[in-house]
Amino acid sequence: MKNYDIIVVGAGHAGVEAALVAARHGLKTALFTIYLDNIAMMSCNPSVGGPGKSHLVSELGMLGGEMARHIDNYNLQLKNLNHTKGLASRITRAQADKYWYRIKMREIIEKQENLDLVQGIVVDLIVENKKVMGVEDNLGIKYGAKAVVLCTGTFLGGEYVMGDVKYSSGRQGEPASVDLPDRLVEYGFELDRYQTATPPRIAKSSIDFSKTEELKGEDKPRYFSYETKKNIIRLYQLGLHSQHLKQYEWDRKCLNIRPLLLEL
Repeated sequence: MKNYDIIVVGAGHAGVEAALVAARHGLKTALFTIYLDNIAMMSCNPSVGGPGKSHLVSELGMLGGEMARHIDNYNLQLKNLNHTKGLASRITRAQADKYWYRIKMREIIEKQENLDLVQGIVVDLIVENKKVMGVEDNLGIKYGAKAVVLCTGTFLGGEYVMGDVKYSSGRQGEPASVDLPDRLVEYGFELDRYQTATPPRIAKSSIDFSKTEELKGEDKPRYFSYETKKNIIRLYQLGLHSQHLKQYEWDRKCLNIRPLLLEL
């Protein structure tokens, strides 16, 4: 059995930061993910910052985290918000380049000393005398650890809902973690479910941008990381549009199969 100081389960935003900070402090760390190609994948809203998270991301950067400087480098656009208010209220919102964000984040993890990247699904915790001693994956391989950090996100007992269709899934096209939540309940944990809605992705070539309101980025954006010195300006064309009346009428006809209403 291979042994680690820290095992992190899940390689989304939280898991990546947890694994990197442990490894950078000299701890032998393993980061588990279902698919290596989808590390730090932005499934729903590919953005960072905004009113609720801008300061949090910057503080994470001050503490040595990766997200702040990473989004400064791999974005489509940076936007300064609340610039007429006091300093504490001024924030930044970034539209991420979701492809390069995850590709480059994987490179950072693979180059990090003391950090092993493991592809697999954790199905159980190894518990001895009421203490977590490691994990077991879907192949029956056991890994020892002094501590285990769970960053499973939507994959823990996740379900994918589209209209009146529902099936087990972490995100579309990826399996959910179906065994681990059962084990956690057996160990005395209480689990609940959050719901997130994902807008459809459409081809840029199918959009008539002349009928949208142009959303311009900043010529002099405020970056998330204090380490970002150079002027990284990306002025991609982004547009805002209003819902068409025909779309509104169609939505009303489909209220009986809308997942957000069915799950209430």
